[in-house]
Amino acid sequence: MDYKNSGVDIEAGYRSVELMKEHIKKTTRPEVLGGIGGFAGAFDLSKIKGMDEPVLLSGTDGCGTKVKLAFILNKHDTIGIDCVAMCVNDIACSGGEPLFFLDYIACGKNYPEKIASIVSGVAEGCRQAGASLIGGETAEHPGLMPEDEYDLAGFAVGVVEKKEMITGASIVPGDVLIGIASSGVHSNGFSLVRKIFDMSEKSLTRYYPDLGQTLGENLLAPTRIYVNALRSVREAGVKIKGTSHITGGGFFENIPRMLPEGIAAKVKKDSYDIPPIFTLMAKEGKVEEHVMYNTYNMGVGMVLAVAPEDADAALKALAAEGDKAYVIGETAAADREVILC
Repeated sequence: MDYKNSGVDIEAGYRSVELMKEHIKKTTRPEVLGGIGGFAGAFDLSKIKGMDEPVLLSGTDGCGTKVKLAFILNKHDTIGIDCVAMCVNDIACSGGEPLFFLDYIACGKNYPEKIASIVSGVAEGCRQAGASLIGGETAEHPGLMPEDEYDLAGFAVGVVEKKEMITGASIVPGDVLIGIASSGVHSNGFSLVRKIFDMSEKSLTRYYPDLGQTLGENLLAPTRIYVNALRSVREAGVKIKGTSHITGGGFFENIPRMLPEGIAAKVKKDSYDIPPIFTLMAKEGKVEEHVMYNTYNMGVGMVLAVAPEDADAALKALAAEGDKAYVIGETAAADREVILC
């Protein structure tokens, strides 16, 4: 009896590491010390010595049950982008620059090519965010998970100058709310998605004219990473007063997280075109409007609060970065909540 006979293939683990190295190399920043294979990822922080009061920011998250779609469609090269996005977008909400990322893959059986495909997506997400993938773990769990399934989670660290942190404290009535378009459902609410649609290869490969693609292609579209978008707004000289990453809990839970006491957010539902996937889900699943806005991003993945005089400059900067953005409402003196109108 040996470890391989018990279900853990050490040689497959070595092979996975070798296959993923080429992807990891593409994310390397100058601050990264050493390479993959050590016991700890090393990142030189001497660059932040020039900051007055550097504040480290961290975020950790996963992709939820969206991975189920990757299993069914046998497509694993984008789910890693989702994992990175869920972490670095939260860091960007505080005005931070993501520095490095670590991933954790738990699988029933280590198939090196599949693991390398997952990590290629993680590396692409890191590249988009400007972060380095400095380490991770692939854990083989025979008997605990089915052989063809896995779960993916990650952890990111970033930095921001304390005086430049985005806290929402300066938001006042009359500030403008800008919504930056999402790339689709992103990585939240998939337990409900899987109740609305039949999760089979036949269903997911069905073409929908309103979507302009198959259902699976639409739902697997990776989460938009907003790090560069928010940076472009700041570099345009705009003070971002508050930010909300629209994740699980949709508008009603996430937008209030950036609001100070006594300030409400008035969001105009007709201020932008809701992507067809959300209309389709509401119709097919008979999902009420409040539930949709309380579960999904409804086409807006990030909300910014800026002064009225800064709105045009913010929109211009976002357009130059390649992001669609809209004025979706304003703040008002009221209870700390979201008012759809």
